[in-house]
Amino acid sequence: MSQIPNLEHAPINLTAIRARAQAELGTILKNLILVAHLNTKHGAELRHLTAEPIQTERTKVVYLVRAQLELMKFICSHIHNDTSKGLHREYYLYFVPRRVVACEKILEEEKVHELLNIGEFHLYMIPMDEDILSFELDLAQKEYLVDGDATSLWHIAKGIHNLEFSFGVIPNVRAKGKAATRVADILNRMQAEEPVNNSSDRRHGRVRLLNCLWAVLGGHGHSNVFAVDIRGIARRGSMQFLGVNNGAVELDASIMGAQQEGKKMKVPLNSSDKLFKEIRDLNFEIVVQVLRQKATSMKQDYTDISTTSQTVSELKDFVKKLNSLPEMTRHINLAQHLSTFTSKPSFLGKLDMEQTLLEAQSYDMRELLHSYGFEHIATLNNLEKAGLFRKQDSKSNWLTIKRALQLLVEDTDTTKWRELKWPLVLYLAWSYYYGEGILVDIGIQDSVAKRPIEEILRLLPGPHSETKRGGFSSIPSYDTLPGSLNSLEKPADGRRALVLVVFIGGVTFAEISALRFLSSQEGMAYDLIVGTTKIVNGQTLVETFVDRLG
Repeated sequence: MSQIPNLEHAPINLTAIRARAQAELGTILKNLILVAHLNTKHGAELRHLTAEPIQTERTKVVYLVRAQLELMKFICSHIHNDTSKGLHREYYLYFVPRRVVACEKILEEEKVHELLNIGEFHLYMIPMDEDILSFELDLAQKEYLVDGDATSLWHIAKGIHNLEFSFGVIPNVRAKGKAATRVADILNRMQAEEPVNNSSDRRHGRVRLLNCLWAVLGGHGHSNVFAVDIRGIARRGSMQFLGVNNGAVELDASIMGAQQEGKKMKVPLNSSDKLFKEIRDLNFEIVVQVLRQKATSMKQDYTDISTTSQTVSELKDFVKKLNSLPEMTRHINLAQHLSTFTSKPSFLGKLDMEQTLLEAQSYDMRELLHSYGFEHIATLNNLEKAGLFRKQDSKSNWLTIKRALQLLVEDTDTTKWRELKWPLVLYLAWSYYYGEGILVDIGIQDSVAKRPIEEILRLLPGPHSETKRGGFSSIPSYDTLPGSLNSLEKPADGRRALVLVVFIGGVTFAEISALRFLSSQEGMAYDLIVGTTKIVNGQTLVETFVDRLG
């Protein structure tokens, strides 16, 4: 199965976005790489950039890099090493998505700038699945909130603006959080400076429109990230243990049943795998039940084939089921591997800590330093700057928000969404709740009726902005959600309206599952596309803020 997801069923034409990126990369690299699969045909070697010297006989070296100062130092080191050995190569440096003066300044200071052919590869977003777009800016939150560098916010706005050139002006833009409102402001300035012309094709529905952009800081900045995010890890975020990255996980071959001791293998995990698409948003306990039922059914079919005479049609159906056997085997192996994590005492200890955080208990920073060592003081300082860790000087709004949205309940029936009501509901409130109709669907109507969602949003840290942008007055407004007083005017072609939800700072698999669940509900008038700076979990989120001393 391909590691690259099939995008045929995406709400918008994400295949075209991928194709354009591949075409641009092909123009850049020309004959150096076969772009279609980015493999090693035609003599090209693909490597991750590190500080280690280049060990190759190739005479041309192409660097595709983010504009990060550390990476510039690696490149300078490579060129200096080649020069000291008398090696002569052609060096090509392409910044993704655009070049930065500070990076080129380092190249000039190291006297290698003149040796490089420098360009840009305008890759602002990557379709990670049929409903997920990633900007692949894993350091965006730290750069903005800790370092004060807003470059990544410009990249996010540019990526969204590029979408508008394909699918039309987004008529409603709403933002919650410091970074999100900044992105919304940059996006509006881009539209003023480089306006998108709404062609007749777009106006008449031949190109599907994005009806609303709802940008949030992702809950991972100036908010109670732990209270919201970690319970998702415990319940539906089991994939965090696998280390899923870019739609695949790298595991020991022995885990997947291969007789190759010590070797690694990549296992694709995306919507191209039909079984994965079916079980990816389920609670881990339910996944095991589904796999058991499928295996039992297959075993019974085999027994029937062996003991009774079957028609040709029945034999054909049985063989068709056998085609899914490799997928079944793969996911049973993964489930078995995951169970080794969930059965460990350390996992139970994590759950206890999550519960402590959810109950809004606090710790003194001195206790943390005594527990983990003073070498973490810089990391704690970064977390405090980002709003992820701070001293409780006054009464927190968290208890009020928790009660208003009923984020914690005693009933944890994993088979029923409505009764589970995981804390991810808070993220969903940020993401696109403005009508009580959707809130009714997940069973929290009573509390919200007493306290409107707008009032709850005001309790959350960070500014809020709303912008109506011209050009599509006939498109249904985002304000008219199902269940609200206003009726929803459907697009002329009968398809559901589109909402792009952008998480700045990262989104977890559990949050994506929550949005998919709501999008699948009967009566839901919107298809949701998730945009994110990176798919994260608790560990990878914190790692971006780590500063190691000594």
